[in-house]
Amino acid sequence: MKSFAQTIDLLNNPKLIKKYEEYHRNVWPEVINGLKVIGIERMEIFRIGNHLFMYCNAKDDFDPNTDFPKYTQTHPKADEWNDLMSKFQEKIPEAELSDWWAPMKLVFDSEWFE
Repeated sequence: MKSFAQTIDLLNNPKLIKKYEEYHRNVWPEVINGLKVIGIERMEIFRIGNHLFMYCNAKDDFDPNTDFPKYTQTHPKADEWNDLMSKFQEKIPEAELSDWWAPMKLVFDSEWFE
C-alpha cells in the first residue's frame, strides 16, 4: 500500500464550509464505491479554516495522475459529486494549471529512521 497527500482551499465562507462538511458526513454510497473501484483503500480529509488536506492510502500500483481521473467514470453519481464539491472549492496559488487538488511533497516520515 502507498499513500499520498493533496490540498485545496474551500471558498472562505462559513456557511459554505458548514454545508461542505455536512455533505461529507453523508457521502453518497456511489462515491465511496467509486473510490474503492479505482484503488483508494482509505481517504481522509482534514480542515483548518478554509484549507483542506486530503490523505489517501491506495494500492501499490495506484497512480494519482492516471487513476484518480477514472473515478468520475465509475458512476454518474461520482461525477455529479465532483461537480457539486467543486462549487465549494478553489485551487491554491501553488497548484499547477492541470491540478485541482494540488499534490503535496512528502518531507518527513518517522519510518525513515527505523
